Amino acid sequence: MTKIFPSLLSADFLNLKQEMIELERAGVDALHFDVMDGQFVPNISIGFPILEAVRSATSLPIDVHLMINNPEQYIDTFIDKGANKLSVHYEATPHIHRIVQRIKNRGVEAGVVINPGTPISALDTLLDEVDYVLIMSVNPGFGGQKFIPSSLRKIAQLKEQRNQRELDFKIEVDGGVNAETATQVIEAGADWLVAGSYFFNQQNYQQATQILKGEA
Repeated sequence: MTKIFPSLLSADFLNLKQEMIELERAGVDALHFDVMDGQFVPNISIGFPILEAVRSATSLPIDVHLMINNPEQYIDTFIDKGANKLSVHYEATPHIHRIVQRIKNRGVEAGVVINPGTPISALDTLLDEVDYVLIMSVNPGFGGQKFIPSSLRKIAQLKEQRNQRELDFKIEVDGGVNAETATQVIEAGADWLVAGSYFFNQQNYQQATQILKGEA
């Protein structure tokens, strides 16, 4: 079953508590929390205080996506502040396997993220370890970008790898997800969809959720 994770980076931060209420009412499956450091990606976003506030205002799972250098320095703090799922970029550290194990040892779902320019083959030795793989379908750092079509081939390749090796990790997709591209990525094999600008630009979050899931 397809799950929808709205990206809080596109939410109304002046009314964040009300946004949490509306998202729960809409039936979304988790909240996506983007962390950027201005170094790994050319933007700076939200951090620990906002994560704490969100955690206190919702019972939904929080999917934290670290777009930062030296992620190993911050793993434990993000988990302590409320992350239920935590993903780290393959490109951000030479010790990705160690980080995945560390996240899992804390009882949190561990994910690995790959940029548009990184091939699926780079994950060969990690697929047995991770709970999910996040495929970036835009170059990370900014919301509102256009979906990169070659991402569909990567999703399909990853699904094929999962089937051939009889693994059970989930496939998450982030970037340019809207009513049109959601259908395409689901058909390619995605399980979890992150939607930012498209989702929060809708008047009715419940309807947006149903559209992205293909239920409307």
